[in-house]
Amino acid sequence: MENYQVRESIVDLLVRIEQDSGFSHLLIDHEIKSKHISPKDEALMTEIVYGTIQRQLTLDYYLEPFVDSRKKLKRWVRMLLRMSVYQMYFLDKVPDHAVIHEAVEIAKHRGHKGIASLVNGVLRNVQRKGVPNTAVIQDKAKRLAVETSHPEWLVKRWVDMYGYELTHAMCHANLERKPLSIRVQPLKITREAAMDELRELGFATRKSDFSDQGIIIDQGNILRTRLFAEGYVTIQDQSSMLVTEMLNAEPGMTVLDACSAPGGKVTHTAEKMRNQGVIAAYDLHAKKAKQIEQKAAELDLTIIDAKAGDARKLQEQHENQRFDRILVDAPCTGFGVIRGKPDIKYHKQKEDIDQLARIQSEILEHVAPLLKKDGLLIYSTCTVDKTENDNVAANFLARHPDFILDTSFFEQLPPMIRQSPGCSEIGLQLFPQTFSTDGFFLTRIKRK
Repeated sequence: MENYQVRESIVDLLVRIEQDSGFSHLLIDHEIKSKHISPKDEALMTEIVYGTIQRQLTLDYYLEPFVDSRKKLKRWVRMLLRMSVYQMYFLDKVPDHAVIHEAVEIAKHRGHKGIASLVNGVLRNVQRKGVPNTAVIQDKAKRLAVETSHPEWLVKRWVDMYGYELTHAMCHANLERKPLSIRVQPLKITREAAMDELRELGFATRKSDFSDQGIIIDQGNILRTRLFAEGYVTIQDQSSMLVTEMLNAEPGMTVLDACSAPGGKVTHTAEKMRNQGVIAAYDLHAKKAKQIEQKAAELDLTIIDAKAGDARKLQEQHENQRFDRILVDAPCTGFGVIRGKPDIKYHKQKEDIDQLARIQSEILEHVAPLLKKDGLLIYSTCTVDKTENDNVAANFLARHPDFILDTSFFEQLPPMIRQSPGCSEIGLQLFPQTFSTDGFFLTRIKRK
């Protein structure tokens, strides 16, 4: 594929992601497969797409002095300018003159001479004059929002919740790549044997402190290994592994995973139970329930019964006090996974937070009666907002005196996590900067 054709594909992707609020990782994957893009071009495409989305608000700030605000730019032209400035300022691989030349070629091909001339003029001006300095922005929160490309309302919300320093660290962490982590299937291989095999392949690995099944990969492509292809390991973030560790499900138990897709936690739970017992796994969509079944089959796990079902209606399926353990990994804003899915930060508003908190509370209310006496329930989300996390858990406990916060949860956390800044009287908030994981909240509730 010619360079400019790869970049034209990038423009298409960026337009689709913004226009349809599409998930960037799914659209990139589809583009790579459908256009048979080479591994070299695949790496470049991924880097430019993610980078342009990740830095979108910063790039718009850089472009502002050079684009006449009275001119209504077509969406693809704005995307072309953003991705070009991203390459000029955040990538070293391609010289500026080549970036500008390719942008002009794309503009000629997609538009007309006037658009090509505008693109050329804007980018040459940017190259000649340099981009505006963010230091002139007086308001600290606004400056942080522009520098790290987070919506200003969201930065101010986090500053109110956690203070400026922690918010500053979180916003900057959201621009970095986190190391990949995997989980071994312990009924098929030990962590040590998997690490030995990966080392022989030239991987750089280390043990995770979050789970005795976890391995952090600092170097190497796990997707191209026998271990991944044959279901010896699963890709899973360490924060997500901690949820199952804290669930403490044992062999022979009856467990409910109320919001189960894509299946990382439920398969981990089945492994912890040594594939003995029963797990009822639900997702709102039948297609996703099917994915859970496929994931279980890949890992040779047979105790998971995955079905389509609304977590707010599970009392229609099961009698009260049926389960020893319940996991509610609730639908949420996803602000803890911005690093991997950067488009999330532009598509959510404050109203979404409030609406999701209502749904989370409804799910908790509905599934709690299904828990046995002395049973444990984990409530978790992959977000960093107190409205969805601490508040939902605290409000539930205030309404239900027969359920209590299980304080032994804190003693069972790995030692380094016990001292983390996210430990509160209601649960654990993991921030992306603390241990280079996803941002995640979890707490454990016990039925008296």
